Amino acid sequence: MKREVIIALDFPNLEKTINFLDKFHGEKLFVKIGMELYLQNGPVVIEEIKKRGHKIFLDLKLHDIPNTVYSAAKGLAKFDIDILTVHAAGGSEMLKGAKRAITEVGAKTKIIAITQLTSTSEEDMQREQNIKTTIEESVLNYAKLAKESGVDGVVSSVLETAKIRKQSGDNFLIINPGIRLEEDSKGDQKRVATPNIAKEEGASYIVVGRSITSSEDPVGRYRVIKTMFE
Repeated sequence: MKREVIIALDFPNLEKTINFLDKFHGEKLFVKIGMELYLQNGPVVIEEIKKRGHKIFLDLKLHDIPNTVYSAAKGLAKFDIDILTVHAAGGSEMLKGAKRAITEVGAKTKIIAITQLTSTSEEDMQREQNIKTTIEESVLNYAKLAKESGVDGVVSSVLETAKIRKQSGDNFLIINPGIRLEEDSKGDQKRVATPNIAKEEGASYIVVGRSITSSEDPVGRYRVIKTMFE
């Protein structure tokens, strides 16, 4: 399996997004379009990025009744995206519905389930979600549910990655957000790690945002991180 770095395009509009991508002078990237960018600009963002030959991780974290998520996934599949996220907390029928939508359309889109956000601490989870286990147990439970429901992988922090890999096998995709270099600020993330550790733990992909997008030399920073993770 080829490991890849996904750049989080956390920009408010298409103009800033394209200005950033143009700094890479034709290099083919894997990029994440999140809610901020997609909901303010719509499908044109996907179309413009696809024109430039980049792969797309559409991180909308779908979470609704199974039929609604099925219909949404089926509609989004027509944009030829590479990865689409749904919340594991939506349950097995919702997860199966999202995967079924992609299969029916004949798209190659991978459905990836969100476990626990890397901005969520164990204390937050127990107090606010009323989940009375460790955060690791919660993540592993969601990963097991995702695997059993037939989706392609999960998003988790680096901290749970090795156990998910052992539990779910080599072909199960694991995406790690919350990636920072040693000198970077954690920002609003609580469970973070470096690209080296993500590689050692068995991640398939890492998602890196501000470490690259806020750098004075984003291309150079991207290449450093890519080398660390390959």
